[in-house]
Formats: sequence, structure tokens, C-alpha cells
Amino acid sequence: METMLEEKRVLTGNEAISRGFYEAGGKIAASYPGSPTVEIIEKIKEYEEVYAEFSTNEKVALEVAIGGSFYGVRSLAAMKHVGVNIAADPLMTFTETETNGGFVLVSGDDPGLASSQNEQDNRIFGKFANMAIVDPSDGQEAKDFTKRAFEISEEFHAPVMLRITSRLCHSRSVVRIEERKVPENKYGMDPNHEKYCMIPSSSRKAQFFMRERLEKLEEYAYDTDLNRLEQKEGTDTLIITSGLMYQNLKELDPEVSIWKLGLIYPISEKRAREIASQYKRVIVLEEMMPFIENELKLMGIACEGKKYFSFTGELHINHIEEGLHKAGVIQEKKTHDYELRDTVPRPPLFCTGCPHRPTFDIIKKSKAKIVIGDIGCYSLAHLPPFELSNSIISMGASIGIVKGLQKAMALHDDHEPLVAVIGDGTFFHSGIPGFINLLHQKKEKQNITIVVLDNRTTAMTGGQPNASSGLYNDRDDMKIGIKTLVESLGFDRIKEINQYDYKAAAQVFKEEIAHEGISIIVVNGPCALKYNLEEPYFYVDPHICISCRSCIKTGCPPLRMVKYEGIEKLKSSIDKDMCVGCSVCAQVCPVNAIKSSANIDREDEQIDH
Repeated sequence: METMLEEKRVLTGNEAISRGFYEAGGKIAASYPGSPTVEIIEKIKEYEEVYAEFSTNEKVALEVAIGGSFYGVRSLAAMKHVGVNIAADPLMTFTETETNGGFVLVSGDDPGLASSQNEQDNRIFGKFANMAIVDPSDGQEAKDFTKRAFEISEEFHAPVMLRITSRLCHSRSVVRIEERKVPENKYGMDPNHEKYCMIPSSSRKAQFFMRERLEKLEEYAYDTDLNRLEQKEGTDTLIITSGLMYQNLKELDPEVSIWKLGLIYPISEKRAREIASQYKRVIVLEEMMPFIENELKLMGIACEGKKYFSFTGELHINHIEEGLHKAGVIQEKKTHDYELRDTVPRPPLFCTGCPHRPTFDIIKKSKAKIVIGDIGCYSLAHLPPFELSNSIISMGASIGIVKGLQKAMALHDDHEPLVAVIGDGTFFHSGIPGFINLLHQKKEKQNITIVVLDNRTTAMTGGQPNASSGLYNDRDDMKIGIKTLVESLGFDRIKEINQYDYKAAAQVFKEEIAHEGISIIVVNGPCALKYNLEEPYFYVDPHICISCRSCIKTGCPPLRMVKYEGIEKLKSSIDKDMCVGCSVCAQVCPVNAIKSSANIDREDEQIDH
């Protein structure tokens, strides 16, 4: 047990939640890596007294945490907002139960879609699931509210959602560090089967329990110190807000009173009426959906909000000031819109040496007209220079979509070859059911080529392990071969290739895309960052280069066209400090102008800048 009273640290919101879990005596934590909440489990893993894992997907992560709660230990599941969609099936039933050990679900919402395919507001999901919802405004509250959430969960036998947003997840603030205190819970699975066996007879009773629980939580909300009223003399305007919006509002310091909500659901109707009745105007400041605004209006409390503020994106200080200016609360604006200056554009690119690059270069040259994409690093194939993906919807969706698309095309006598792409992490997350479904009502001449990109890590979120990572290293304990697994399902046309062997890989793609049936290509190439790909760098002989740009079109960051002394035309060049030696550029060069530094001689060295 640590003893660090009076100590303070600068922590991100994610780190603060992790610390709050630890100090609260948490013992089981699970997640699937997804920005903005990845760091929570990574930090919890550093505490020896707890068990933490990155699960196969969010549904499994939630179930692992549910199991811990069943036994009586404080348990936490963390995921990004769309991860709650995956976990919704067990969640919507688990919230009916009388929680044993404290249970907290962390939902990382993403206003502005910094790293997400949608911008859903999971406060609505929390209400839908009959959960109490707490909404911290800084790192200190992120830690404190995590601890309070466990206390609320155990007091009311209810799962609690801790809702946090991307900017707060990653921003830093000073946080007080306290001792770890493990509650003296009674451990063991409750022998009362009716408590957790949610068949109709039990669930019917649970509906009344949930209602009573919410009524008690609303009573608790009346005077909880999670909410606070900051009154300002001489104003007839009240602003109700929560989370990071509170801090942004305080920066402006307008002449208004503020009711800051930490417990945003349920809201005490009695308390809301008492406070609102003291003011002529009530304005709600919140990002995304008008959640608090709608809750107040359902109570019959007159208020305004979204008519002044955007329904999408983050609300920064200047946006809040503009909204309050429109509302007549601020007469003269003090801040200014950010000055935008022209900068060198830096579009997202695959990393140097990324194994996905040769794969998509080959697919593009194959002239495949329809490529169904999925969620992962390879989503970048939608952007230049490849511009390949026709759709990107959700984790694992490419497999089901390509089947439905092919069936629709077949009904209209359209036999265009189809390509679907899925990564290894996504394959294990939610792709396997789609593969099994491909076997249902399969036709011999349905031309579908599925490409599984096996770089043996969950690369997009920082290189967390997945079920095939153990094939590449000794640290990870799962060693599932995708080809073997797919064969066991009943597929008989599976090719496993190394995409860095460019010509051989291109030939396999040509054959499989032409094949009239379902074919699967598993491309094995390690994530260049995770596994530190670093071979002798390559360089260009400008006297041989014909300026065809074949190498440039692969989109590798070290490659560019430059002016060499004494040579009129621009020729390709390779930044040797960026090159990791993947050799793809040399393999696509039609005149062998690109060479490995492993065989460099003095004459070549003079050519190489």
C-alpha cells in the first residue's frame, strides 16, 4: 500500500481516472483500446495490486468487469463512446441488476470527432441504461469523481457512468495524491440466482428496482456536493453547465450565477426548481446534444441553450463568448477568433515502412473498383495517394457489408469483383462473426476477395496487443494464427503472403481478385513502429532515375522529388534519416535507380547527397 499524503502530481484526465480507480481500492479493470481512453488501462496496468487487461472487444471488457463486480470487488470498464455500442447488449441487462461490488463504466466522448467515426453523446446512453452519470471538469475531479462513483454504485447498488471528453482525457492539471483504501466488502458470488439471472420473471421485478433506485438517486442529487451553486450578486441570469464547459465559462467570468453539475443524471427536480426560480433567465451550456437542457424542460423549467451554441464540435472559450453575446449576456466581446495562418499542409499518412502501404499500392494498381474498408490505421487508404475505400462504417463492418453488396449486385447481374479489407485487431474484435456468415448461402461464383492485414498489434491506438501479437514476440500470451483460424471455419482458398515481397504479393492479388469465388489473403508484415523495423536505408541514383514517380506514388514519407546539382529535371530522393529500409520503393522502380545502402561504395556515397 502506498503512502503519499499531501503529494501532488500533474496528471492527464485519463491518468487521474486510473489513480482514482487505484485509490478507491479497485481490483478489476478492462477495456478495448480506443481513443480517447486508451491511457486509462495502460496506467492501471502499472499497479501490481489490480488485474487489468485489454480485452478482445468492448463487450468482452464489460463482461470481465461485470464478473469482478459480481464477486464483490470494485470493477471498471473503460472505452470510447462508440465502444459502448458494442457493449450495449450486456450493459442494458446488467443495469437491471442489484450491483454487488462497485461498478464504473468510463465513456470517452469525442466532441469534434478528433479520432472517431461519429459524435454520439453518451449521456443519452447513460440515461437510456438507467445509470447515474457523473461528469468531471478537470483532472482533480476526474480522480475524485471516480472514487465517488464507486461509492454511489455501492450505496445504491447501481452501475455508474463516468463520462469524460477527449480534451479532458488528454489535458493535464494538478491532482492531489492520496492513499489506496480497499473497502471491506463481502466477497463471493451471491447464491440468490434471481439476482443475476435476468430471465423475464426476474427482469420484471428488476424494472421496479431500477425505478426505485433512480428515485433514491434523485433524492441524493438534491444536496450532493458533486453539484455546487456559485451565486453572483446583482445578476438575474443563471448558467447551468458541467464538465470542461465549466472551466471554459470561468475563463470568461461573465456576470452570471453558475450551477455546476457534477452528477448530471439524475437531476433533482426539486433542487432545479428551487434554484431556477431565483432567476429570470436560465441558460444551459453543454457540448453536443441538449441533454441537460432537455431534462430541465421535461421538468417544466424554462431554459435556453442550443439556440446559442453549436450542436456539434467542441465549444472553446471564443465559441462560448460568441453564444453568450448572442444571448445578450455579454455586451462586449473580449476574446478574438483564432488567427489562422497558412501553413504547409500535412495530411495523414501511413508511417514510414508501414506494411499497409505496399498492400494498398498493389490493390490500387489491380484496378479494383470497389474496396470496402474498416476501422484501423488502414482507414488512411481512403485518403490520397490511394483513395481506395468506398465505405468505412464501424469495427468489423467490412465483411458483412461486402456480402450484402455482392448479393445485391448479383440480383442485378453485376459481377464486378469486390475487395474487403480488415485489420487483425478488428478481425478479432468483431470480424469473425462476419466471416462465419459468409459461409451462409454461399454461391460458387460470388467474386469477393478479403484482405486481412495482420501486423500483429492494435496499431492505431498505440500498439496494444491483440490475439496474434504473441506470434511476433514473447511478451504477449495469445498466439492465434489467422490463416489457421479461418481454415477451421471452412474456407478453402486462403493465401498467406509477405507484402514486402512486392512482385510476389502483386501476383497473388491479381490471381485472387480474378478468382470467381471467395478468397482470403492474409498479409503478414510487422507494424514498423511497434516492432522497430529498421534495415539499411535506401537511396536514389539521380543519373539513373527517369522521374517516373513510381516510387513517389507509394506515398512513403521519406520520398520526394528534388533538384540535384547539375541535373535539370526533378528526380526522386529519399531522406535516409526517415527511411527504415522496407525496400518497396526499390521494388517498384522500373529502372533500378533505388539501391540499398548495405552495398554502398564510395562513388555511390558521393551521389547520396
